[in-house]
Amino acid sequence: MQPELANSRPHHPVVMAHWAKRRADLQLRIADAITAFAGSMPFVYIHAVLFAVWMLFIESNPWPTLTLIVSLEAIFLSTFVMIGQNRQAAFQQAKADHDFTEQEQELKTNTELTRAIHVLTTELHRRLIDEADR
Repeated sequence: MQPELANSRPHHPVVMAHWAKRRADLQLRIADAITAFAGSMPFVYIHAVLFAVWMLFIESNPWPTLTLIVSLEAIFLSTFVMIGQNRQAAFQQAKADHDFTEQEQELKTNTELTRAIHVLTTELHRRLIDEADR
């Protein structure tokens, strides 16, 4: 699920690029929807009800089939968890790279400003000393 961008504070450029990329890819939107649903309480409630109904009313000996179904579901859900972790790691790396670039640019700008201030201060002192000597 994508957070709402309307009526909110400005977001980091990497966040905006990340959301745009995820919205543009159908597979990523599907993976996001499944991950969002699988990580919700309605998912738990639906499973609890379905398994209880199935074990109590549909099948007299549900354990072999239940074991198979739950195992397969766990395989798929763990894959979606890994997709989410990979997505989060890629997002964090992109944000860290962007922040590093921005900080390097800021450091360069601050260094240039400091040097300019030094030059101006030196020139100001020189002019004041020249005026005092007259």
